[in-house]
Amino acid sequence: MGNPFRDLTLDQMLDIPPLWLLICALLGWAQAEFLPIGPAGGAVTDLLGGVLVGGGILLILLAALEFRKHSTTIVPHLTPGTLLTEGIFRRTRNPIYLGDVLILTGLMLRWEAWISLPLAAALVYILDQRFARAEEERARAAFGARFDAYCAQTRRWL
Repeated sequence: MGNPFRDLTLDQMLDIPPLWLLICALLGWAQAEFLPIGPAGGAVTDLLGGVLVGGGILLILLAALEFRKHSTTIVPHLTPGTLLTEGIFRRTRNPIYLGDVLILTGLMLRWEAWISLPLAAALVYILDQRFARAEEERARAAFGARFDAYCAQTRRWL
């Protein structure tokens, strides 16, 4: 497969979903650390947060395995060589982005970063506007009616 980043600009190499997840997570952590507001979460909140983080990681791993299995790019700024419709991609068109949001939400719960919970909605917006829509345009151009049929049967997020 070679270096998938060779065709990307520096801006594209830096504008990747994990970086947006990291930025949002750091903001939530900073809020929890330096401006703790609200009640203590307790065991239930910790458990729910852990389940969300674990579920998010699982979604990302399942998606990454599909990318590898089909030898297509996982880089969001590139056009995939294969339309992924199997495995986790039968349930959601964006399992990695959904995983990112689950991880962020879980971290906010674990850290009791209550006023930072809206960052999860902000991350959905960022991932949708900056990545998912452009990826879908490239996939539609590459796969045409097959992609439209896939979109008709599989939701973008949930």
